[in-house]
Amino acid sequence: MAADSRAKAATLNLRRRLLSSSCRLFFPEDPVKIIRSQGQYLYDEQGREFLDCVNNVAHVGHCHPTVVQAAHEQNLVLNTNSRYLHDNIVDYAQRLSETLPKELSVFYFLNSGSEANDLALRLARQYTEHQDVVVLDHAYHGHLSSLIDISPYKFRDLDGQKEWVHVAPLPDTYRGPYREDHPNPAEAYANEVKNVVNIAQEKGRKIAAFFAESLPSVAGQIIPPAGYFSQVAEHIRRAGGLFVADEIQVGFGRVGKHFWAFQLEGESFVPDIVTMGKSIGNGHPVACVVTTQAVSRAFEATGIEYFNTFGGNPVSCAVGLAVLDVLETEQLQAHATNVGSFLMEHLSQQKAKHPIIGDVRGTGLFIGVDLIKDETLRTPATEEAEYLISRLKENYILLSTDGPGRNVLKFKPPMCFSLDNAQHLVAKLDDILTDMEEKVRSCKTLRIQPNSVKHPSGKRDLCLAHLHQEIHQLQLAFA
Repeated sequence: MAADSRAKAATLNLRRRLLSSSCRLFFPEDPVKIIRSQGQYLYDEQGREFLDCVNNVAHVGHCHPTVVQAAHEQNLVLNTNSRYLHDNIVDYAQRLSETLPKELSVFYFLNSGSEANDLALRLARQYTEHQDVVVLDHAYHGHLSSLIDISPYKFRDLDGQKEWVHVAPLPDTYRGPYREDHPNPAEAYANEVKNVVNIAQEKGRKIAAFFAESLPSVAGQIIPPAGYFSQVAEHIRRAGGLFVADEIQVGFGRVGKHFWAFQLEGESFVPDIVTMGKSIGNGHPVACVVTTQAVSRAFEATGIEYFNTFGGNPVSCAVGLAVLDVLETEQLQAHATNVGSFLMEHLSQQKAKHPIIGDVRGTGLFIGVDLIKDETLRTPATEEAEYLISRLKENYILLSTDGPGRNVLKFKPPMCFSLDNAQHLVAKLDDILTDMEEKVRSCKTLRIQPNSVKHPSGKRDLCLAHLHQEIHQLQLAFA
């Protein structure tokens, strides 16, 4: 705690000296030093309060007292590995099983979403005795080498696509090949997966699994068309592969209507493997893989033990149980529906007012706002989005962007995010967008009549130069 008194500049200098520059900061030109948090708020070294609109790891709220107490009390008694009998791990598996389809009944506990997805890949390959994986374009599934290989978001900037990886188009009905005016986008996008599988099989490749986030997040807060995943699962299973639903970003009630995002496909849709992380532990390192008896038995048949030193330890499971308790007692799933619907409605009103907003999409507290330069081409408004995020930060609101064009505002706040928070956020967003539009109109006027505006001193107005400096990232999207 003594380091709390260190000046921000000193902390930044130490970080630059001791940590790799590849470990990047938010707002690198003017980073925020956070020393305390509570609920949906973060506090800097000067005590200033920031509204957190993007941290889906602190799922039930930063430093939730119930979760903190559960970890503390278990730490006082015991924390050891899962090779000893302990009630917490079986109680936790039982509680999770009550939220899932009955077919998903065997649990593995780990420490991170990356570990979970890596294990899911091993399970699929062992069960199918196949090697290849189908993934969605722009997907990200983790930072391990095995997962970088199935994450187009990463591998395109590194070693490129491996021969055993096959990429299908993102089911994006706003800017993808099959859009909102297509009569059956779910079938069209699913057929793209079928074509990818067929091409792979013609080359002698065999499909082990299809990996997808139930709602693609890094790809731009995408809501796949209803029925898409069910049809994809048919194509993948016909090819001998398994369907892996990555719920690391979107599970645990975030979508509001359901506890798991894959359940948006309907009760009849059951993945073969589901992976969990991030929100599962509210910031504590917990992760989980759940699968069927058949897949688990194939993995067990190798005779090789699966052991994870910290996975499923008593403290982690106590934390996981506490998160489930808070979700239930505070009715946060229903809360996500109510606040999310309110936020979607008011963001849609902003879309009608501000041409830069091309699309508002989402469910529960998983929402994306797609910013565009023009309505016809839907060109991503990347610089404008960056400018907007910076202005929101100046107003003590923390938000971020995603998508291939880094132009999609992503809303994934702690689940305690309130109606008042939503109203405040939208009001600030409206103010900033209005100000941006006014600046653009002023610049256009000055360009048309450069000598018509005089500075009070008698010199020609320097407003244009000032505006150019202030909004150098703006591409004037309000034509």
